[in-house]
Amino acid sequence: MALDADTRQQLLDTLRRFVSERLRPLEAQVAEDDRIPDAVLDEMKALGLFGLSIPVEYGGLDLSMEDECLAMMEMGRTSPAFRSAFGTNVGIGSQGLVMFGTEDQKARYLPKIASGEHVISFALTEPEAGSDSANVQTRAIRDGDCYVLNGTKRYITNANRAHLFTVMARSDPERKGASGVSAFVVERNLPGLSVGKPEKKMGQQGAHICDVIFDNVRVPAENRLGAEGEGFKVAMQVLDRGRLHISAICVGVAERLIADCVAYAAERKQFGQAIAGFQLVQGMIADSKTDALAARALTLESARKRDQGEPVTLEAAAAKYFASEMVGRVADRAVQIFGGAGYVADHGIERFYRDVRIFRIYEGSSQIQQVVIARETMKRGG
Repeated sequence: MALDADTRQQLLDTLRRFVSERLRPLEAQVAEDDRIPDAVLDEMKALGLFGLSIPVEYGGLDLSMEDECLAMMEMGRTSPAFRSAFGTNVGIGSQGLVMFGTEDQKARYLPKIASGEHVISFALTEPEAGSDSANVQTRAIRDGDCYVLNGTKRYITNANRAHLFTVMARSDPERKGASGVSAFVVERNLPGLSVGKPEKKMGQQGAHICDVIFDNVRVPAENRLGAEGEGFKVAMQVLDRGRLHISAICVGVAERLIADCVAYAAERKQFGQAIAGFQLVQGMIADSKTDALAARALTLESARKRDQGEPVTLEAAAAKYFASEMVGRVADRAVQIFGGAGYVADHGIERFYRDVRIFRIYEGSSQIQQVVIARETMKRGG
């Protein structure tokens, strides 16, 4: 649902104040503690951040894709870990339910997802299936009115906090590839489901990823999303939206870093003048601004196409590919502009440099985006 201009601006102004007044002062603490304070999570819930994409009838804000991207560009102006706290509820975790769930499934789960009472994670990646997502080996064998799940999922965001999982599992072992995969909503408290300890990561401290292990977990057949064998379809449609969401975050982070660079260059003096006066520094700022503007335009144009009902598999992949690579370049230039100060922790630049590296990997690596872009371009004939 697209917001009217006044309501949209109110939302964006609220988010900008929340980011600048509440979240940015906590960035170093969250990185040090590897934990977002409960009080901040409660404030995010009160703002409706856990339900941005959930339909209004289930308690969400039901933002259009364009409005969601604009909101995430504001959230990108602080540590990406904050966005990750609610990201799976807004994106890849919940959207299978929104797009493919029955009315009973939606009524049972979406209100608590929208309120943030329940966190939902997206469980696709496995030890031997990441980019090769159609090769999932987790089994879901039908047994009466249940499916019995066995296998391990890896690097699952928010798994340690999740109450629910959207799980991709092979329901027909005889069928190789995508056609044998089905999707399920799996409740955390089912016997046989366990979650590993959070992984130690390069960046984004405060956002956690864990293994999820299924050991003869009996999932009611009524919790299957879509028809049997449609799991890959569910995953790919969910990822189209998720890739635009991530693109918007990348734009927001880049804009934050550019603003930090401009402020630092204006005050840092070398050779008797502010380094902002040096053309080579100006060149790095110019390149970064151009990159960010291009990524913003591509992301928002792709979001508008999706809102109009057009297929955007190509555009979403292109936006995610360009924006994630772009923010890496901007972060690298930021370290260069800050010099030694960018390499030490005080200014947070080195933290952002580490934080943004994952954007080129999750929800489809840059190389997978290239494959998707090329395939879709050839389908369209150019």
